[in-house]
Amino acid sequence: MAKDKTRARREQLAKLRAEQQRRERRAAMLMWGAGGFVIVLLIGLVGFYLVRERAAASLDGVRTYNYRGAIHRETKLTYKETPPVGGEHNPVWQNCKIYDKPIHNETAVHSMEHGAVWITYRPDLPADQVEKLKSLVTSDYILLSPYPGLPAPVVASSWNNQLYLTGADDPRLPKYIARYKQNATYTPENGASCQGGTDAVADEAPLPSPTGDPHAESARPSASPTASASVSPTPTPTPAQDK
Repeated sequence: MAKDKTRARREQLAKLRAEQQRRERRAAMLMWGAGGFVIVLLIGLVGFYLVRERAAASLDGVRTYNYRGAIHRETKLTYKETPPVGGEHNPVWQNCKIYDKPIHNETAVHSMEHGAVWITYRPDLPADQVEKLKSLVTSDYILLSPYPGLPAPVVASSWNNQLYLTGADDPRLPKYIARYKQNATYTPENGASCQGGTDAVADEAPLPSPTGDPHAESARPSASPTASASVSPTPTPTPAQDK
């Protein structure tokens, strides 16, 4: 009898240990399964975030044109793009700096011909965003000015290139400046001065009327714009031709 009881207790203990091991294996599988799911979820979220950030900062939206440089007119001109990205322009360039009033298209275009990036913003852009834009004007070859009737809250323009932006916080703006400021591929007179021109804003020094000038409205591109960031550059005139 004693042997039977001992054997029964052993069998009972073995069953209990086996059940405990099954529970431990089940818990381990659940834990590893949950951990694996969390890892996969985190990898997916990080990947989604990186793809979204890369897309948000992409310059694929840059519009590219094909204007040639070194064509001067002393009258008011009509441009196809808003703001303009090239074409005929005033013999005097706009000094690169911050302006709190609109400036002439014609003088700003001349600055872009020298390699400047022209950042324009809607006059009703919140003050904190305007201040953020001003913080980007830390070197030569950048113009900043309000521009009524913009197609976007902020627009970055340089010779033969333009990008619509959602605001001062748009991550593409610093990238645009880095790529297109004094970009030798596009700039007809790259390296020519962006100082020594005019500081006058549009309402202080009106340009003469184009009446009688058959070329006054000829600021048109020689090719249709594309979404590509490549164009055959116009041969660069010497700085002496610009004066």
